[in-house]
Amino acid sequence: MKWGRGQISMMVWRQLAFVAAIVAPTVVYAGEQPLYEAAPAWVVATRLPDASESGGGPMLYDAQQRIDGATVWSYFDTAVKLDTPEALSQNSNVTLAWLPDKGDLIIHELSIVRNGEVIDALAGGQKFTVLRREQTLEQRELTGILSATLAVEGLRVGDVLRLRMSTTVKDAALGGRAQLSLPLVAQPARVAAANYHLSWRSTDKTQWKLLASGVDAKVGKSGGFSDLSFAVPIAKQPEMPGDAPARYQMPPVIEASTFADWADVSRTMAPLYATDGTIADGSPLAAEVATIEAATDDPLKRAAMALQLVQDKIRYLAVGMDGGNYVPQAPAKTWEVRYGDCKAKTLLLLALLHAMDIEAEPVTAHAGLGDIVASRVPSALAFNHVLVRATIGGETLWLDGTDLGTRLADIRDTPALGYVLPVRAEGADLLKIAMRPPARPYIDLSIDADESTSIDLPSVIDLTMVMRGRFASLLTLASAQLGPKEQRKLTEQFLQSYVGQAQYESLTTTTDAEAGTATIKGRGVFSTGWKRDDRRMERWLSRIPDLLSFAPDRARPAWADIPVATAAPDLAHYRMRIRLPNGGEGYKVEGEGALDGRFAGYGLKRSVTLADGAVTVDETLASSGAEIAAADVPAERDRFATMTARAPRLIAPQDARRRWQLAASDRPSGTQLAAVEAIFAKVAKDADEDNVTPLAGAASFHSGIGDYKAAIADYTRMLAILPSADTYLSRSYARQSVGDVAGALADAEAARKLDPSSSNAIGAVAMLTAEQGDVDKAVAMLDERIAIGGKQRDDYKLGKASLLGEYGDAQTALDVVNAMIEEKPGSPWLLNARCWIKGTREIEVESALKDCTSAMELSDSSASILDSRALAWMRLGRDEDALRDLDAALLQAPDLGSSRLLRAIVLKRMGRIDDANRDLAAARRIAPSLEREYARYGLKP
Repeated sequence: MKWGRGQISMMVWRQLAFVAAIVAPTVVYAGEQPLYEAAPAWVVATRLPDASESGGGPMLYDAQQRIDGATVWSYFDTAVKLDTPEALSQNSNVTLAWLPDKGDLIIHELSIVRNGEVIDALAGGQKFTVLRREQTLEQRELTGILSATLAVEGLRVGDVLRLRMSTTVKDAALGGRAQLSLPLVAQPARVAAANYHLSWRSTDKTQWKLLASGVDAKVGKSGGFSDLSFAVPIAKQPEMPGDAPARYQMPPVIEASTFADWADVSRTMAPLYATDGTIADGSPLAAEVATIEAATDDPLKRAAMALQLVQDKIRYLAVGMDGGNYVPQAPAKTWEVRYGDCKAKTLLLLALLHAMDIEAEPVTAHAGLGDIVASRVPSALAFNHVLVRATIGGETLWLDGTDLGTRLADIRDTPALGYVLPVRAEGADLLKIAMRPPARPYIDLSIDADESTSIDLPSVIDLTMVMRGRFASLLTLASAQLGPKEQRKLTEQFLQSYVGQAQYESLTTTTDAEAGTATIKGRGVFSTGWKRDDRRMERWLSRIPDLLSFAPDRARPAWADIPVATAAPDLAHYRMRIRLPNGGEGYKVEGEGALDGRFAGYGLKRSVTLADGAVTVDETLASSGAEIAAADVPAERDRFATMTARAPRLIAPQDARRRWQLAASDRPSGTQLAAVEAIFAKVAKDADEDNVTPLAGAASFHSGIGDYKAAIADYTRMLAILPSADTYLSRSYARQSVGDVAGALADAEAARKLDPSSSNAIGAVAMLTAEQGDVDKAVAMLDERIAIGGKQRDDYKLGKASLLGEYGDAQTALDVVNAMIEEKPGSPWLLNARCWIKGTREIEVESALKDCTSAMELSDSSASILDSRALAWMRLGRDEDALRDLDAALLQAPDLGSSRLLRAIVLKRMGRIDDANRDLAAARRIAPSLEREYARYGLKP
């Protein structure tokens, strides 16, 4: 580990695809080529085990380290058996890395052991090639690490490849101290022979610690040196819950250092951050100080302005060379080149603050493992970050130059860094940052949704999202670095995490440098949030069930006392206003609307109002990073579960207007339906082969409101841009719905050609072929697939029965289903299929009732079965019974077009013409082809 990365999110930088165009300085080091020397005298040679002892794979891992004054030697002896071609391929190239400005890479042996013979792989003069590969340049880091590589010549399967090497490290910045940290190999990893050995001068006050359990470490003395040794792999480390604090999840390592204590570390680092004389009179930095002092005499505002200067004007780049792991770049140099890492930014900020007589000091931290620092050996290796601790008016402020977008309003925010170490000339001990939620939301999202026409239609949304901090800065960079198309794509991906999948007719991003914010404004459509549950339509209003979960597992006795880590300090605000159909009449809110409390480490404030034809929910979610004690977990789980269960839901009235009830009068300008159509028409124009989603959304919308002609046009455009089997099948169904059977068959054939294995395509071709009159050809097509067998055999059998039941011989169809029922008795779907065939073809109708009733008893979902039984009742002339089943089916599934059509027929027979006409109009919108299909059964409305 080393300092320099700061807290910049690497994932976000990669997502934005920024490539730093930085030319590395030319540096020549004395040790920039590997040395070829014998192992040091203190190394204890390890016997290479016989190949038979290894059982294949790694044969030897011997790690020996020595602290000799300020120098750390690390010696490694490894051997691997190349017992397979894969092992040969993976291990034939040797790559070794080291820091040339701090020490040497020494090769002691590279050999091939074959049939007991040791072959020197370097005897022929082959040498390692040295490369400098800045693999972390994308992450804004220049490490200066050199890589020595060699492709070992003459290797064969069955050989053993052995490498003995050392590296030395001596860092002048440590003031004569030495430090080391080495990850330990743990079971279940297997090595035939392995051990670890550490030695140090007995006269030196060296501290060591094993951050691992179950290790039998032995300490002794030999020739003026103390030594520590133990066998590896060490015992398998205890498993820990993923939500445990970091101090419980420390990977197994051994650490050692010659620092006396944390105060010694603090004192050693202090000279590196001295600011006297770093801002020369009349210099550009002096001018910046003068500008800030002229702007305000408030020290808090001055500190905020200095922090903004460092964050906004100095780009992040870590340079870990020429002592750069610990030595910061001079402030004047940082200002000149306009880049620097956490060290450089911290020293620059300190210099600015000290020049304005503001009390401030550097503090070292670990950006990811701050919770563990107190458990480690005192050393500089415990940290990889540095920031400023300022004291103004008795308040402690944590100022991080590598952060982004901090303004005066945020200056009291606390970073989630755990334990930190103040850097002082007199030394200091560790202190833990007391965290609190941020002052301003990082995300402030406001959505105005129009659902005033129907709860089935996509919502028309106008959104405003205000971001600050890193989010705002990254979007600002994206605006400058990316083209319009790429910037829009990135913005849509960003919004998807907060809004869901949507199609936008407009999206704009504006920035406010003074406030440190970026604002996204957009207008578009997104899928309705209404769901059917317990025979009613409802909509969850709170975002909490989707954003949070709290289910810690502490059932294992070993985990019983482990606390739960919660999210780092964060603050988010969400507001949504939904305009409802019919002025909101009949709509109600269930659950707990008003809320102000803490749950699972989060603070939640919420209000819900239903007035003036709209419902408004306002939520603020805050986290501070506080831990939850293990003893409190059960009660906290119960509180969280109760809060989630009581989350507010908007309930629609039973007579809420649905999409199949819409008419032309519902489309005037300004209505939800008109807006959805206009937005889809606009976004569909931008579809291309990289993104056909706008057309797919438009097609789905048009199909949903029964406008299949418009859907066909959407699918046609999609196919012209990016043909696919699924799109052909979708257009096939749409064409069939408007009566174009020939066109539907052509599309199904095209889908089958693109994907010959598609059961959907094969089934569609067969059914449409039968509808065209060639039943034998259709049956033969399915028989061919049935003969192949496999998991889809029964699907094809049922398809064959359905095809024959509709277009062919009814008795043959029943024979197929009967045979399947004998193989799988008690299948509700097979019983329903038999009931349906009997009802549509008017054969064995009395037994059809028994089939459907049995199917309902065996099924959890009965709407389609009730639909089938209603048809059987109709065939028997028992319309009242049929109507009862159809009412029950539509209560479960109001959009079941077949039940709408059958009920229209029954109601017409009963003389209820108006009701019949309403159901018939709905059936025609839901599935226009139903009338043609049912006419074949002799059923006409």
